Amino acid sequence: MNSDFFEALTSIGKENGIDTELLLEKIKQGITKAIKKDYPYSENIYVNIDANTGDFEMAIRKDIVEGEPEDPDNEMSLDEAKTLDKNAMVGGVAEIKLDPLRFGRIAAQAAKQSIKQDIKEFERAHLMSQFENKTQECVSATVQKVEPATLNAILTIDKNEVYLTRNEQIPGETLKAGDMIKVYVVGILNPDKKPIVKISRTHKDLVKRLFELEVPEIYDGTVEVKAISREAGSRSKIAVWSKNPNVDAVGACIGPKRSRITSIVEELKGEKIDIIHYSEDDAEFIAKALSPAEVIKVDLLEGEIKACRAVVPNNQLSLAIGNKGQNAKLAARLTGYKIDIVPEHPVDVQP
Repeated sequence: MNSDFFEALTSIGKENGIDTELLLEKIKQGITKAIKKDYPYSENIYVNIDANTGDFEMAIRKDIVEGEPEDPDNEMSLDEAKTLDKNAMVGGVAEIKLDPLRFGRIAAQAAKQSIKQDIKEFERAHLMSQFENKTQECVSATVQKVEPATLNAILTIDKNEVYLTRNEQIPGETLKAGDMIKVYVVGILNPDKKPIVKISRTHKDLVKRLFELEVPEIYDGTVEVKAISREAGSRSKIAVWSKNPNVDAVGACIGPKRSRITSIVEELKGEKIDIIHYSEDDAEFIAKALSPAEVIKVDLLEGEIKACRAVVPNNQLSLAIGNKGQNAKLAARLTGYKIDIVPEHPVDVQP
C-alpha cells in the first residue's frame, strides 16, 4: 500500500465526514475476513495499517512448540520457525508474512460494501442532524445548478446538496446558479433508510414563515397568522389577528411604505398577497376573505357541510369569483366554507 492509498483514504474521510481511523478499521476488518477465507482455522491473524508511517503488514501468527505441532493451523515446530527467524524459540510466536498486494485487492472487495454502508449511515446521520431542527422552517439556500432537461435545481443548504424539483418551484420562476432563495423544509422522507430532504417554494407555509421573518410582531407573537391559502406564483390570502388592540395586524404585515409586504412579494417572484383581518364571526370572516370584492351579506347555510351564500353587488360578481374562480377558491380554503357567490340583483335571462 503506497502513499496514494492513504491520500485517497484521507480524502474519502473528509468528503464524507468520517474519521480516517474508522475507515482504516473497516479496511482491516475486510482484510482479516479475506485472509480468514484462505486460512479458515487460523486463530491469530495480524493486520497492521499505519497511516502515519505508511506501513501495511499482514501475517498469520503461530505458537512455536517443541516437536510436531498438534494444531498445524495455529502451531509451528521450532525447526520450521527457525527458517523464518533464526532467533525463534519455543513459547514464542512465529509470523508467516502474507502478500499485501494479493490480500489488499481481495480485502478491497470484501471491505467495499461494508465501507459503503458505513458511509451511507454517516451521511444519513449527518443529514438527519442537520435538518431535524429545520423541518417546517424557512431556510436560505444557494442554487448550485439547474438541470437543463428536468429544470430540477440542486441547492446548497448548510453545505448539504438538496434537490428542489421543478414541481416545487414557483410557477414561472427561472432559477440560475448563484441565486439566493428561501425554501420551506417540508420534512425528511425515508428517515430510517435513505433520507431525502423535501423542500418547497410552493407550500403555503412558506408564506407564513416569510411573514415571521419580515414582521417582528408576528415573530414575537403579538400578531398571529390564523389561516393561509395559496395558489403559488399567482395569489395568496393570509388572515391575521392582533392580540394587542393597539396594534393593527394588517398594517404590521404591510410595514412602513409597504416595505415588509414588498420584500415578501419579491421573494415570491411577484405573487400577489391579500392580507385580511381574521374574525371569529364566520360570516364576517368570509366577507373579508372575498376581498378585494365588496360583500353585501353572507348567509350561513344549515347542514353537515360548512356552506354559505355570499351576496355581492352585480358589478363585483366577477371580481368576487376571480379569474378562473381563483378568488372564490382561495377564500373557501382560507375559511373552510363552501361559498356560493350570487349577485345582489339576479339578471333576467331573455328567451
